[in-house]
Amino acid sequence: MNDASAASGFIVSAQWLADHLGDPGVVVLDATTHLLPRPVDPTPDEPYDVVSGRADFEKGHIPGAQFVDIDGEISDRSKDTHFMLPPPEQFAAVMARLGVGDDTLVVCYATAFHWWATRLWWMLRVFGHERAVVLDGGFQKWVADGRAVETGSGKARARQVFTARFDPDLVADRDDVLKAVRESGACVVNALRPEQHAGGGTTNYGRPGHITGSINVAASNVVRADNTFRPLDELRGMLADHLAKPEVITYCGGGIAASSITMLLTMFGHRGVRLYDASLSEWARDGSLPMTTAG
Repeated sequence: MNDASAASGFIVSAQWLADHLGDPGVVVLDATTHLLPRPVDPTPDEPYDVVSGRADFEKGHIPGAQFVDIDGEISDRSKDTHFMLPPPEQFAAVMARLGVGDDTLVVCYATAFHWWATRLWWMLRVFGHERAVVLDGGFQKWVADGRAVETGSGKARARQVFTARFDPDLVADRDDVLKAVRESGACVVNALRPEQHAGGGTTNYGRPGHITGSINVAASNVVRADNTFRPLDELRGMLADHLAKPEVITYCGGGIAASSITMLLTMFGHRGVRLYDASLSEWARDGSLPMTTAG
């Protein structure tokens, strides 16, 4: 995949990042999180254990990078589901502490699935910061290329001023989704794996299957074996039907994998994409909301 420019706000290569690591206007953030099967009695309220990737970061990270704990630092812990967007002032305080100012270019990456990086990218967008990119291939590609790695907790950067400006047009709630599945012009996209869309898989959010009327574009299928994104033409073809819709709402289990499809649709020029933040963590628990395993 060709590099995005720093101003385009989407994807950059490991080589691009290596060439810009010394730039004082660039901040690199590792957003790794792990969702681990619960050893005993998974429930719809706690279908998995959420484990911070901080330990992975301390074992090895991109030189100069810092770690941000998506669930522990920049999610609303007062909610009964993980990963919900925090109040703007909470997000702004963490970004400022990490050295992210209003003009900073943020490079988002993960050592696990790429959608942790795209979730951070999306959150930055939601709070008005468009100078954010995702590292193509993440830490896996960085290491595979034989590039330098640091260990430890990471060197703190000088505190900056981050102005959070919440954009409600990028976020959907369950009423928005209900309206969308009832309207022929809207498109609701499930980013979970095909087996989960069909009602299988190992994670139970309360009911199996998918939101009735939604279609499946699995976030797991947009990257190759080396964790880099598939070629642009292939991705554009994969998303062609959805790009033609005036409105798209993406979802998954907890609003994480959906951010991958959200970013790609936005990259290809769609201006009507919203992410259902609570996703199936909310929807599947409410028996009055339509779900199916068919189609």
